[in-house]
Amino acid sequence: MNLKIYLSLLAIFACFGKLVAQSNFSSELPLIYINTNGQVIQDEPKIIANMGIIWNDDGQQNKTGGEFNHFNGKIGIEIRGSSSQMFPKKSYGFELRDENGEGMDFPLLDLPEEEDWILYAPYSDKTLIRNVLTFTLAGQLDEYAPRCRFVELFLNNKYEGVYVLMEKIKRDKNRVDIAKLKPDDLAGEDLTGGYIIKIDKTTGSGGSGWHSDFPNKMSTYTYYQYEYPAYDEIHDVQANYIKKYVHDFEEAVYYQEYDPETGYQQYININSFIDYMIINEIAKNVDGYRLSTFLYKDKDGKLNAGPVWDFNLGYGNADYYNGWETFGLQVYANLGSDSWQNPFWWGMLLGDRYFTKALRCRWNDLHEDLLSTNRIIEVADSLVTLLEKPIERNFQRWPILGQYVWPNYYVGQDYLADISWMKNWIIERMRSLHLTLPGDCDSDPMVPLEFAVSTFPNPFTSKFTVQIASDKNLNVRFELFTINGKKVVDHFKSIEPGLNTIEMNTEGLAKGVYIYRLFKADVEIEVGKIVKM
Repeated sequence: MNLKIYLSLLAIFACFGKLVAQSNFSSELPLIYINTNGQVIQDEPKIIANMGIIWNDDGQQNKTGGEFNHFNGKIGIEIRGSSSQMFPKKSYGFELRDENGEGMDFPLLDLPEEEDWILYAPYSDKTLIRNVLTFTLAGQLDEYAPRCRFVELFLNNKYEGVYVLMEKIKRDKNRVDIAKLKPDDLAGEDLTGGYIIKIDKTTGSGGSGWHSDFPNKMSTYTYYQYEYPAYDEIHDVQANYIKKYVHDFEEAVYYQEYDPETGYQQYININSFIDYMIINEIAKNVDGYRLSTFLYKDKDGKLNAGPVWDFNLGYGNADYYNGWETFGLQVYANLGSDSWQNPFWWGMLLGDRYFTKALRCRWNDLHEDLLSTNRIIEVADSLVTLLEKPIERNFQRWPILGQYVWPNYYVGQDYLADISWMKNWIIERMRSLHLTLPGDCDSDPMVPLEFAVSTFPNPFTSKFTVQIASDKNLNVRFELFTINGKKVVDHFKSIEPGLNTIEMNTEGLAKGVYIYRLFKADVEIEVGKIVKM
């Protein structure tokens, strides 16, 4: 036989073997089959399809070709996501339908019953676990976080790999548990809730909303979108109410009204904002705060941050805006000229000693137990163990290990390398975060603020940047030393009341580790290390 023909046949048989393996197997994960009956799934509108689920909840293996013993019915399905739509492995949003085509509730995989669900497709996240890891951690805290289950998906009888069945964020007694706002709730207590708004790109659902009156960095203005009630359902009176409520909160922060009784705290549930920040900072989520951010408000209640959402680019999985670095607070990230900047109020909240004290106390408690480094690594390991066999099938279907997929910073040659890198990143991140989160749990926030460093420097190239909050005019001094104590930079600056951003030119310094010191008059305020890359 001709060698070329022989090699071609060998390749065909090898591919055939993979296809057989992917269509005939047993799995610990539920198996979801979707049949579009020849239709193409679009961004919108939803098309009608059939969905069947094989799942033995008694611990038995789920076998391909078995009976749809958990669910067998119709769904409306569409592609979801924004930048992720460019990937060949698509994420989907779907709604369960009854025989009449109406939405119906069902407890998929023993999650609380609902009709709206998401099939998230981990692709650029080659560990496959970043979102599930985060939701698992956040779900231990007081606020709601979307529940999820790993599954394996077949689309029109073709194996599509590991997916995550997730709860869609929406108003529901088992999800965002706020009051149902009726069209005629236009006055008094009825008007005050419930609302869900989001900060996000305008692709996908939503799109209608309003711009903040207060600037962020780069003279951008946060755009708030109506999520619930939807933009085409919310009454003008209701839209104006939630817009003014958010405006009043922003105004109080912008003008540094920090009094707990009359300032910004009358508008927000500070604990929810702290938990939201901690989860986003653990992951150093490059899209945190500025995208995929939800806020909600119940009747006669305050504004809450959350639920958390979209962490596939967290934990070092981004090669832009220093997303791969383990140090620095993402709330202060340098986002360049990006039109999507962090809302100004996150940084200014850290100028309030009440907020930073509560932040540090909460962090200390969580870091001892629920969000300890060991606990996070244990959760990650348990998810990897659950995916042991499905991982092989997923990367047979999507052979991207060892290849750059936007926006990977690290590209491991195999799955073990990717997961090991992420775990090491988490260990270093938790060390850094424990050192750099602002606040003093033992301090008295009633003591007038004179001088507070509200952020810490990232590794720098030619500039050392720090933000300082003060309630009076002060002279401050920066000194920078090499690791062996040689002073290399001496910088003086006069600051005014408010939040000050100060840059110190360090161009020309050699690579290495440096020690910085900050002084007010001759009193040393802060000491820390920075690395010049």
